[in-house]
Amino acid sequence: MFDAIFFDLDGTLADTAPDLAAAANRLVTERGMPPVAYEKLRPVASHGARGLIGAAFGKRPEDPEFPALRDTFLDYYEADIAVHTRLFDGMDEVLERLDAEGILWGIVTNKIARFTVPLVNAIGLTPRASAVVSGDTTPHAKPHPAPLLRAAELSGVAPARCVYVGDDLRDIQAGRAAGMKTVAAAYGYCGEDDPPESWGADYLIRQPAELIALFA
Repeated sequence: MFDAIFFDLDGTLADTAPDLAAAANRLVTERGMPPVAYEKLRPVASHGARGLIGAAFGKRPEDPEFPALRDTFLDYYEADIAVHTRLFDGMDEVLERLDAEGILWGIVTNKIARFTVPLVNAIGLTPRASAVVSGDTTPHAKPHPAPLLRAAELSGVAPARCVYVGDDLRDIQAGRAAGMKTVAAAYGYCGEDDPPESWGADYLIRQPAELIALFA
């Protein structure tokens, strides 16, 4: 059905929440506070520093303390970016099947290249991906369609022949705006306040293996 499939990174392709939560809790404990429960941090992992600092400290980007917390959090995360991060169960089999079928696949994330490049290298996906587009690759990040259109261009595939998989509403918005089919990854870092069933995606999956039906 498709010539290329693009994946969001955090919460869709790879389970990065453990390392993100560890960086946040290092920041928390260094300030004499008890660690924050992982169950509280996981749902906001797709929102990066804004989400993790908001959950751990109750601070928003407009708060005076936020920039310093953000910068230290990012330094901690960069230092231990792939200690516990792994592909979601079943995702490696999906990628192997795509490779075997000759279907291109790539990564489109709002994570900036400072973190995307070493992380994708660490989990061994760089040589296999037809495109890796970070949050600062184009002038706009998701939900703008520009990153997805750039991935299609790098892969040499028309957007209408692509599908985008993500675990956040903005992923579905970006995919639709780019003219791609969309898949909501309900196994990802989806909060209860905005369930993936309400995003209007073309497909909804609860485990990566369900993707195989889209291109079998």
